[in-house]
Amino acid sequence: MAPVMEFGPDGAFACDLRDDAKATAFLEANGLEEGRFLCCLSRLRFTPYWLIRPGAVRNEERHARNEAMKEHDHAPLREAIIAVVRETPFKVLLCPEDQTQMAVGKELLWDRLPADARRRVVWREEFWLTDEALATYVRSAGLFGSEMHSPIMAVGNGIPAIVCRFREQTSKGLMWRDIGLHDWLFDLDMENERPRIVPAVLAMASNPAAASAKVATARAFVEQRQRETLACVRENLLAR
Repeated sequence: MAPVMEFGPDGAFACDLRDDAKATAFLEANGLEEGRFLCCLSRLRFTPYWLIRPGAVRNEERHARNEAMKEHDHAPLREAIIAVVRETPFKVLLCPEDQTQMAVGKELLWDRLPADARRRVVWREEFWLTDEALATYVRSAGLFGSEMHSPIMAVGNGIPAIVCRFREQTSKGLMWRDIGLHDWLFDLDMENERPRIVPAVLAMASNPAAASAKVATARAFVEQRQRETLACVRENLLAR
């Protein structure tokens, strides 16, 4: 066992790549105002790399699992989107973290929204790189969905983020508990947690001061652990 066994934050918390010009242009082109929209990211249980990697063979077992669970996993997110656009002044941006997710967002979120809700939702059709994504996240009022690294980057830059997870994502989502954001972590495999997602998203949107304070506390803890982690690394490197 290693002599030091402690929580070390994911490096993505420190991401500071930003293309502000691209983000601003995208928001203006799609009628999104800074601080007046939420980002929603969704995914399948297993990333279907066979759709984006030339020559890759479809994993039939994983494809079957994706098909079986996609409606189960996306229904709470659709409910949250509808609640946000009907009950708050915010719009919602459907955006991807990997190249397979534009299609996922369209099929399972955008296409299944009622017409009145869809008018206040923007579906991003094209993939983006990290710098444009982060520059967009920092102009939002917060994120919610079933991805992990976009919420990490958001929190690292002071933006609230709610994470929905499932067992195929291993244990990485549990870090939200480690950094004090347990109220913003939901397990889609736990039926008793699913009904709490919509109220949590609405609370994040409706009380931005409280959401900002919560994420500021989490960010400060992450930055403290980053300093302590790197101090440990530095000490051991210098000792060699």
